[in-house]
Amino acid sequence: MITRIVKMSFREEEIDAFKEIFERSKDNIRAFPGNRHVEMLQDVHHPGICFTYSWWDSEESLNAYRNSELFETTWAATKVLFNAKPEAWSTLKQGEGQL
Repeated sequence: MITRIVKMSFREEEIDAFKEIFERSKDNIRAFPGNRHVEMLQDVHHPGICFTYSWWDSEESLNAYRNSELFETTWAATKVLFNAKPEAWSTLKQGEGQL
């Protein structure tokens, strides 16, 4: 299983807009084949920094999502709210193999 962590930095006035996008999208992301979990986290000291934290069955299932219309429309609405380039990591728990 892959854990995907995406760090996004938003203009202060756009944080609520991102939260709305996430609320509208999260159930569809959770229903996407290969997704086991998705949640949004917000930095305690820097509220303009948010993270999405998701679990995927495999890199293939993550890539299928990243190539989907759901991702395309969600990402298009989200990326216009950024004030910095997002960062992303695909991670494995120790002992779960290699990518």
